[in-house]
Amino acid sequence: MALDQSFVGRTYPPTEPYEVGREKIREFAEAVGDANPAYADPDAAKALGHLDVIAPPTFVFAITFKAARDVIADPQLGLDYSRVVHGDQKFAYTRPVRAGDRLTVTSTIEGIKSMAGNDILDVRGEVHDEAGAHVVTAWTKLVARGAEEGE
Repeated sequence: MALDQSFVGRTYPPTEPYEVGREKIREFAEAVGDANPAYADPDAAKALGHLDVIAPPTFVFAITFKAARDVIADPQLGLDYSRVVHGDQKFAYTRPVRAGDRLTVTSTIEGIKSMAGNDILDVRGEVHDEAGAHVVTAWTKLVARGAEEGE
């Protein structure tokens, strides 16, 4: 069943603040194999002009994807998450995410289309800090595979 096109443009309420911790950043950088000292050493980050350690660029995916769950779980949208694969991801930063940030995410459905029996959902996550300043915009593309014949 195709997703409801009337949902394009729908914006969901901002998430509760997510506090970015130094240890979370360090663990993420280690998990993705990025040894940049600005991700683990406050002095190295400060030497580069940052206030504290910064996060690798893809760190924010965990925050924005969690926020997109409000979209995914919306029963009126009709998305069957058991059939979803992650199609694409991109980010546009105003500034790096850093330890101590308290970030909120507002998710908006930017597009819904059907292609070859699959539904494609584009969600934009606007990430702001506690002062309301923009930090990063993340775009997530989700593909809901169409049902196979006989399913």
